[in-house]
Amino acid sequence: MGRALGLVAAAAAVLAALLLSPFVLEDISGSKGVDWNRLSQVGAAYGFTSAIVSALALAGVAASLVVQNRQARAEQVQGIRSYYLELVRLELDDMALYQPVWGATDIADPHDRKRHVYADLMMNYAWMGFEIGTIREPLLRDMLAGMFTGEAGRHYWSRAQISWTASSSGSRIGRRFLAIVDEEHARAIAAGPPTPSAVAPRPPDVPVAGAAPAWRTSVGALIGLGAGLALGSLLRSRR
Repeated sequence: MGRALGLVAAAAAVLAALLLSPFVLEDISGSKGVDWNRLSQVGAAYGFTSAIVSALALAGVAASLVVQNRQARAEQVQGIRSYYLELVRLELDDMALYQPVWGATDIADPHDRKRHVYADLMMNYAWMGFEIGTIREPLLRDMLAGMFTGEAGRHYWSRAQISWTASSSGSRIGRRFLAIVDEEHARAIAAGPPTPSAVAPRPPDVPVAGAAPAWRTSVGALIGLGAGLALGSLLRSRR
């Protein structure tokens, strides 16, 4: 905003200097009754230069407004994506509770559901980086090649391709992004079968050193309870 105001002020100063230049020249020369026709002819020689200066000033203002509009748009998009990221994080924390809100799914295994959501986060990260220019095409292709090597990445794109096409095909950069993803997906399929998604086995419960077995703890508790009841009965009988 400050840059735009500065450009407007500079353009106004240049126009004011052009308008006041005849009077300034008359005052400097110290002569009255100057031939204004001749001065107008002299001034006409600078008309082309003043027009160029004015056009440049207006072009600068227009460019500044365009940049500001793009920045505001980028901030709005970033805000929406940040909110979406928070929603996905909530879903990952408790899939059984929040996932049905998004609609029915054909992914039965809970691990596959989490992989699908995580793959969606990865794809959105790749798209945002490619859109703003921090992720170039070679890096994007390398990321997608690794993603589509595995079974989870291929399953994700087979399910999400339609929605991505509907949401990102409206711009030139979006169509380019989709083309790159489709190319890497097809190249991975042509290379051979995917790497299966194996689930790491749950480690067995390791007993704590010095801890008593569960049955010993239960027996000790019962003995202590019985002894307490017997002692209480004996005290009552003595009273």
